[in-house]
Amino acid sequence: MFDIGFTELLLVGLVALLVLGPERLPGAVRTAGLWIGRLKRSFSAIKAEVEREIGADEIRRQLHNEQILELEREMQAMKQDLLSSATTAKPEQAAEPAPPAKPDASQDKPAQP
Repeated sequence: MFDIGFTELLLVGLVALLVLGPERLPGAVRTAGLWIGRLKRSFSAIKAEVEREIGADEIRRQLHNEQILELEREMQAMKQDLLSSATTAKPEQAAEPAPPAKPDASQDKPAQP
């Protein structure tokens, strides 16, 4: 991750030994180890929380998509029902004979002089 080699670690240890001295160096290393452990646990907890949230968002998204698909299926079924009822209604209307037209009474009467 940080690409630190053995020589860099040896150099940091030597500088820490010179700056802190041999009496305080073990306590400083122990304290640094505790802080690094806390940071690792914090980062892992944050990572787990983010992954949980992402998983929850993904589940919500899938549920939403499923609801949309179900609504689309219902709309298609309703459309098919309407089309099938419209096609069955048209032949029935065409099969009914048209009522005979009533002759206009004014045309049947002879013209009076």
